[in-house]
Amino acid sequence: MSETPHHWIVTLVCDDRPGIVHAVTGAIVEAEGNITELQQFSSLGSGRFFLRLQTETHADHDALLAALQPVIDRYGAECRIDAVGRPLRTLVLVSKAGHCLNDLLFRQRSGTLPIEVPLVLGNHPDLGELAAFYGVPFASHPVTDAEQKAAMEARILAAVDEHDIELVVLARYMQIFSPELCAALAGRAINIHHSFLPGFKGANPYARAHARGVKLIGATAHFVTSDLDEGPIIEQNVTRVDHSRSPEELVVIGRDIESRTLSQAVRWFAEDRVLLDGQRTVIFT
Repeated sequence: MSETPHHWIVTLVCDDRPGIVHAVTGAIVEAEGNITELQQFSSLGSGRFFLRLQTETHADHDALLAALQPVIDRYGAECRIDAVGRPLRTLVLVSKAGHCLNDLLFRQRSGTLPIEVPLVLGNHPDLGELAAFYGVPFASHPVTDAEQKAAMEARILAAVDEHDIELVVLARYMQIFSPELCAALAGRAINIHHSFLPGFKGANPYARAHARGVKLIGATAHFVTSDLDEGPIIEQNVTRVDHSRSPEELVVIGRDIESRTLSQAVRWFAEDRVLLDGQRTVIFT
């Protein structure tokens, strides 16, 4: 037990059975913890139970885990314990568009987003100055053929190991991950894209949306999987537009929504508020 109280996040996932909440809260009491936040969800579709709580206690990580271990064993649960507010080690991948990177690095520097970015990797050199402005190392590697693509993916995995990366963020990184890289980063890589998909794929989506008279502009943040742009959704936002908006104005609106949506998804992930339920997510906000 520590003289200084700790504030821990506990997440627990297991098959849904009676008595789980009672058992978990009893273990927290055993660790002399005070529960400051608790949320739970029973998924009827998968039969899985999800719980997230925050507790203030003098117990350190190992002591709290020891108190929870009988519950983990009894229910065959997946359990994670982390410190409230600990910055998550995050690798950011970019191409040429800088709006999402700027938003993430600004929020990191201002202390409003609990991440720590030790490196930004790009497949173009364009955003090196922006990363330097925030004092973040930047490296670029061209990806114009299969050999360069494989080398870039190897560099990403090397950076994950070298910097103890816990989350990879594709901040408008315009390259498709190989199935092998998707598997290596499963459950810890987040992408952002406009919400017109599956319509208006490819280049100039906002111009084509304008030509079709689209009335809603949006963005989707989701986990990266080998099914392109179809991973479990973490956050979505939309805003209404009308005929008076030019294609250029739609781009500006879209960039703002993309930035906000991605930052929110990253925040929830960094705060252990995102749990996977098959192809769906459970978000404890």
